Amino acid sequence: MSPAQQRALDLLLPRLGVPFAPSALDFEQLFLRRAPTILEIGFGMGETTAEIARMRRAENFLGVEVHGPGVGGLLKRVDELGLTNVRVIRHDAVEVLAAMIPHASLAGIHVFFPDPWPKKRHHKRRLLKPGFVHELAMRLAPGGYLHAATDWEDYAEEMLAVFSAEPLLENTATGFAARPAYRPLTKFEIRGVRLGHDVHDIIFRRRREG
Repeated sequence: MSPAQQRALDLLLPRLGVPFAPSALDFEQLFLRRAPTILEIGFGMGETTAEIARMRRAENFLGVEVHGPGVGGLLKRVDELGLTNVRVIRHDAVEVLAAMIPHASLAGIHVFFPDPWPKKRHHKRRLLKPGFVHELAMRLAPGGYLHAATDWEDYAEEMLAVFSAEPLLENTATGFAARPAYRPLTKFEIRGVRLGHDVHDIIFRRRREG
């Protein structure tokens, strides 16, 4: 934790943070406006979240992350950019989803570069398994999107298969999607590409009822 990240946590988390509680959030009350809300799970150091929120100021962004330096990093960027459309929950995403995110409430969900747990015996720890993906789909409003990205080939294939098997979701592309303009390239991603790691975007949407 750098001094700047700690300072951001101390000063900004009380204003922009959302304490974990076993009760559903009211996004209009939380953001003080009515706007589409995007949930980001595991935002790392926050560079991507802040940049997307800067580009898409008409939407609300709720980031969930347990890593203290990352939460501090995002809060610092939000403050520097003068953003008013970002809130943060420092807690486990599975518990947040189950307890705080209402069904059919989200315009989108971002899960960028989740831990790949590369050893085969650890694959069961990967986040985007069928049960959790179903819970994510249930939180999307009809037409809302689920966007994941990874530079691990086997995890990308697994995500594509799991998303495709979820009855509530439909693919927006044939197989993997092109990286949309709103998802900026991160330093981590640029380094990975230089090392020969292909990055895969998987973008599905919740089927419209009827």
